[in-house]
Amino acid sequence: MYFNFSTMQFKKEFNSSGPNIPEEHYTLLRSDLMEQGKNKVYKRRYFTLFAPRQSGKSTFFQMLGKQLETEGYKVCYTNFENCQKTPQASFLEDLAIEMRRLWNIPIDSSNFTTLTQSIKKIDNPKFVLVVDEVEGINAEYLGDFLHTIRNLYHSRDTHSLKSVILVGVRNITGTMQGAVSPFNINEELEVPYFTQAEILELLAMHETETGQLFSPKVKERICYMTAGQPGLVNGFAGSLVQLFPDAPVFEFEHYLKVETNYIAIKINKNVSNIVEKAKKHRKFVEQLLFDEKPRAFMIQEERIKELTVNGVITYNKEHNIVFGVPLYRKCLHAAFAAPLNGEAEEIMQNLVVSDYFLPNKQLNIDKIIRDYQVYAKRRGFRYFMEQDEKGNSTGLKEAALVYSFETYIQSFLQVLGGKSYLEPHVALGRSDLLVNIDGREFVIEAKIFYYEKQFEEGKQQLAYYTKSLNLTESVYLVFAKNTITNPILQEADEIIEGVHIKTYLVRFDVETDFSVPKKKKK
Repeated sequence: MYFNFSTMQFKKEFNSSGPNIPEEHYTLLRSDLMEQGKNKVYKRRYFTLFAPRQSGKSTFFQMLGKQLETEGYKVCYTNFENCQKTPQASFLEDLAIEMRRLWNIPIDSSNFTTLTQSIKKIDNPKFVLVVDEVEGINAEYLGDFLHTIRNLYHSRDTHSLKSVILVGVRNITGTMQGAVSPFNINEELEVPYFTQAEILELLAMHETETGQLFSPKVKERICYMTAGQPGLVNGFAGSLVQLFPDAPVFEFEHYLKVETNYIAIKINKNVSNIVEKAKKHRKFVEQLLFDEKPRAFMIQEERIKELTVNGVITYNKEHNIVFGVPLYRKCLHAAFAAPLNGEAEEIMQNLVVSDYFLPNKQLNIDKIIRDYQVYAKRRGFRYFMEQDEKGNSTGLKEAALVYSFETYIQSFLQVLGGKSYLEPHVALGRSDLLVNIDGREFVIEAKIFYYEKQFEEGKQQLAYYTKSLNLTESVYLVFAKNTITNPILQEADEIIEGVHIKTYLVRFDVETDFSVPKKKKK
């Protein structure tokens, strides 16, 4: 049966821009979380709500406010996103205008003291103040504002302002420290990413309303690649509906188009923000991308704090740093690759397609890797390092190793008409390349040798991942310094957990393989 979805009119859609309007957008009620928020208000708490952008904060507190209003509360919403340079008088008047409008009370906004006195004069109504984008308040008087909120908190039993919710991306209350902390109310409400069950519930809303379905594999991929980040979940689902309005079922090839748009084609504000924040700590992020050394999560470390509050990294149950969202890891991997200065063209020009197939027309994987080893020995890795305007390397040597191989294999695939999909893992230091040529798939994992246990465990992990894809063979490509003499570091052809794994080594010299040849003096 053929469905012409493009001509059908539906009431709701997936929203990834601004807070949800439940009458217009597919919206999760998140009842348990809503009860937590309401209970804090019932207990007259002043609390904070901080999370990365597009995490569902605005949708949550607006829905919370609507529910509270049905119970007799009067909720005032304010947003100070662009007030970094706003004079104090203008800030206070803007705040007072919203209070007068939504609370229907007289407010004297001459200064913070008169504002406080106006609120304290009213003792009966149940007022709630929501301050969104609180970090956008001018730093010159942000401390005074937080002092005012704290003072109101301590006397809240005697006046009308029963609860205040400070909402933002960066937890400024923890950074405003001095002789006296201006806001030492340590209540916080976490708005977590969607669970898998919540993602499936959201997708099911569209399926029920339209009859248009998401295939099981697409549902699985959205859950995995977005890690439940609300903006990404809605963005992926909404893009599928927009790009393929007539598809009765969204299949994996549809999904790949959306993923490619996010990584390589379209500019997405969410992804762009992640990349820009990561660039400020490029070498550190590249270390996280390309090695497997566990790094303790320590929020007091400034670079870790900044990357965390912006959603780039998080921590696992061992309290080590991980990338929380695989899509972000994949985008960072692509964003940090150095310009190739014609290197890809040189690779393609020297490829003879017929040399890479056996007499039975099977792909000769061994020759592909052997030719790469020769190429790497001849060219080194200096072409794959990002440089500044003075010619100094800004990227990590370890990153250049992986970029070198990926450039080679992508050039090879372009000549043969093949495809590849980078499979980032939530944990650090693992990226498996899934290669498809003429319908035949195999997995390649490129990694750097650090120590024996990491080398051996990598094989087991690769075998497990390969089996999860119902494949039977994979390539384990290991980069190692030419000074390492550990006898375990050998090329091998093995069957591990029923998977055929071929291990190849690429030796490199730290001194010569990354250095730019010096120009000869005339």
